[in-house]
Amino acid sequence: MTSTHKNPNFAPKHIRMKILILGSGGREDAFAWRISKDLAKENLFISPGNGGSEQYATQLKFSAVDFNAIAAAVAEYQIDLLVVGPEDPLVNGIREHLENDDRCKNLKILGPGANGAILEGSKEFAKQFMHKHGIPTARYGSFTENQASEAKEFLKKFNPPYVIKADGLAAGKGVVILDKLEEAQDHIDQVFHDKMFGAAGNKIVIEEFLAGMEVSMFALCDGKNYVMLPEAKDYKRIGEGDSGKNTGGMGTVSPVPFVDSIFMNKVIERIVEPTMKGLQTDNIDFKGFIFFGLINVDGNPMVIEYNARMGDPETQVVLPRIEGNFAQLLMDAASGNLEGQKCTFNNKTNIAVILASKGYPESYNKGKEINLPENCEALIFHAGTKKEGEKILTNGGRVLAITAMGSSIDEAREKAYKAVYEVHFNGKTFRSDIGLDLKR
Repeated sequence: MTSTHKNPNFAPKHIRMKILILGSGGREDAFAWRISKDLAKENLFISPGNGGSEQYATQLKFSAVDFNAIAAAVAEYQIDLLVVGPEDPLVNGIREHLENDDRCKNLKILGPGANGAILEGSKEFAKQFMHKHGIPTARYGSFTENQASEAKEFLKKFNPPYVIKADGLAAGKGVVILDKLEEAQDHIDQVFHDKMFGAAGNKIVIEEFLAGMEVSMFALCDGKNYVMLPEAKDYKRIGEGDSGKNTGGMGTVSPVPFVDSIFMNKVIERIVEPTMKGLQTDNIDFKGFIFFGLINVDGNPMVIEYNARMGDPETQVVLPRIEGNFAQLLMDAASGNLEGQKCTFNNKTNIAVILASKGYPESYNKGKEINLPENCEALIFHAGTKKEGEKILTNGGRVLAITAMGSSIDEAREKAYKAVYEVHFNGKTFRSDIGLDLKR
């Protein structure tokens, strides 16, 4: 992969620490790319990675939830910092496990414990947390599978459309927005009785629909202090004009034009600060990323959801904007040393377009050969790919993130879509409208 984004403000590669990134998606590939600007390749590791990971780091082959293998690798490679990419290991207690393993006694971990990751792991817990600490969010009700009739009746309290969320982790696909009461009631049956989300749907949250434009905000936290990272807008639906089923994200843009200083001040005062104070009040030592899924309701930010990690594909447009010594900033967060620090970033526009497999977010085929351009103005982040010999093959629903930088949305879109058409694999699927709504 090549890039014309030769940012002179990346830190020189003089840091001696060793970092292990956990995960296999586009988010983790972007982390590896960005940290490689600060660290020599021999000091950067990723597991399990994907078809593009070996460009930047030594690729290991254990799962992100194989805690024993992770501890063994920490000892073998003398890892100083563990960067946990996906949510599953966080919700399942990787921090607690490794902190109790003698092989990891000198390890710093960037990612909250299970008591912090539950902000993402349970929609009900997150809503209770927000109400407890006065953080603006939509009205809601939560219901277990033996309360299906009560849930269906509760829908009538709200006007359509109806928002129904699986309480647990559902790979970004557990939220539906339905226009008709009958459809919403049928969906409750599918979640509870047909188990369409498995155990993640043993409980649901029904929310009042909030009208407005969504934006993703990110805070890097050290337990007491935080720094804000660049914001992004995510495009969740599979189809043009935000139509069709929810996905893990079909594209992103950063910065977001309506996020001016007035809106940002409201976000800090009404959401970020109360969240940080709430975590401390509740004795949650949160070291890692907090993702604030927000919606702009008539100029006022409200929280749709929390995540306990960086977003994907938001990371692919956020990290290319960050300047300075990012690896050291991550270590400082994991070490509790963010006081007085800021994250510096450029004002360029980044757009990421996701190339997906045909059929995603439902069933799709894998193993399609990918042909990448030798020279490209965009960054090509791997997600659902694997390498077999010299070939790179599709290995997931979201295959690649094509990220381009420009001085405007138009310039970034032009570069991104030029690269989109230079990448080839059978069944390549993408949206052609990423960023267009931000030009209005």
